[in-house]
Amino acid sequence: MAIDSGAASAEHTAGQERCKARCAGQPLAAGTASGLRIPADLDSLDLVARFVLELGRQGRLSDSQTYRLRLAADELATNIVMHGYRGASGGICVDGGVEADRVWVRFHDDAPAFDPRTGMKAPDLEVPLGERSVGGLGVFLALTAVDSFDYELVAGRNVSILAIHRSEHG
Repeated sequence: MAIDSGAASAEHTAGQERCKARCAGQPLAAGTASGLRIPADLDSLDLVARFVLELGRQGRLSDSQTYRLRLAADELATNIVMHGYRGASGGICVDGGVEADRVWVRFHDDAPAFDPRTGMKAPDLEVPLGERSVGGLGVFLALTAVDSFDYELVAGRNVSILAIHRSEHG
């Protein structure tokens, strides 16, 4: 199943080539969608969102399931761009698949190793909003929105997989 990520600017095309070189030799598993290889910048986030929306459509996810998968993917991609590379250039490889029981999205990046689950805790809703610590809420919301999240450091690369279980009622 191929997913068209849309037209890309010359900068994005160059970034895709850099990421493609980094991802070379990484075989896609059976049942995967054609992946995105994009520069780790804010302009690329719309490509990730469109990819996830199309994956949800092809996987016949409900609107609610697709929203949850997109929320998690948006947060993860944004964190890679904003915090992972810390302003340095880099790339993100995104692929996904539709299986009998789930729809999944996988991110690969070369930013410093970081497991998003590290230090993740539910927000203390008893503390007034103005007194809460900054950070962590987006990751908490994202990872609790999906049915499963896996992280692994593979050959020095961050690999994160988000999944939503497919059901008739979503």
